[in-house]
Amino acid sequence: MSAVNPETTRLIRDNAYLLGRNAELQNEVMALSAEVERLRQAHERLHGRIAARAPNPLGSGQCV
Repeated sequence: MSAVNPETTRLIRDNAYLLGRNAELQNEVMALSAEVERLRQAHERLHGRIAARAPNPLGSGQCV
């Protein structure tokens, strides 16, 4: 039986770490994508409400 090369052991350990880190980052990207979508929808709702309001005749700074 031959001994395992220390470099091979290190590479296996690094690979396992990187696979786990990659999975964590993919989960974070999915969560951020969902948050971006939620904020985009909120922005559209707010923007739509503002656009739907009747224009204020005194909005240009004119006084009665």
